[in-house]
Amino acid sequence: MSDLVQEFNDYRSKMNEKLLADNNKIVKRIFNLDTNAYAEGALDVKTKELLGLVASTVLRCDDCIKYHLETSYKEGITKEEMMEAMGIATLVGGTIVIPHLRRAYEFWEALEEKK
Repeated sequence: MSDLVQEFNDYRSKMNEKLLADNNKIVKRIFNLDTNAYAEGALDVKTKELLGLVASTVLRCDDCIKYHLETSYKEGITKEEMMEAMGIATLVGGTIVIPHLRRAYEFWEALEEKK
């Protein structure tokens, strides 16, 4: 199942390179803003990643969920912390986010297998 993580990262990297090579100032600025928004500040990176994970789940963006899951995992967030955050996301987002919760859980398992 760790192929799931590798496939996502390979595709994301390939397409990000293409998008950034297109030299679109707006796209580059959005990427930069996103990077800077998740940097250490008044909130630590782990907290910001959990916030990103919850927002991405409520907005039903599977790519965003995967990105925040992997970054959260790398930041040392536990499965229990992730699931508590996903519980909040499911409460706020409603039952329509349950399919995203399933895929998130599957991706987290793939992250755990990858180590």
